[in-house]
Amino acid sequence: MKSIVRAALAAAIVVGLVAVASADTVTVSGKMACAHCTLKKADVKACQDVLVVAGKEGAKPTEYWLVKNEVADKAHVCNGEKAVTVTGSVVEKDGKQWLTATKVDEAK
Repeated sequence: MKSIVRAALAAAIVVGLVAVASADTVTVSGKMACAHCTLKKADVKACQDVLVVAGKEGAKPTEYWLVKNEVADKAHVCNGEKAVTVTGSVVEKDGKQWLTATKVDEAK
């Protein structure tokens, strides 16, 4: 029984590492805004930064929800929006694109 639990645990760790390793680094540009304060998303109850990237020729914009970390916190926008370029890794979770920022540059 212990060996089955150990094997399952080892498999879970390997799958988790592969998922983390497979997250590619991307650089995307768009408008950063607060999903709660500016975008007024009904299901969001607290400040949460979202990078909205315009779609190509009539396509729906893509929303990248920023994972809260030190980099994202420094670029936080509560009211209004600002043009930024964000570098980081993207994973899909619960139907949303979550972007873990490693760098945020404001457009000049």
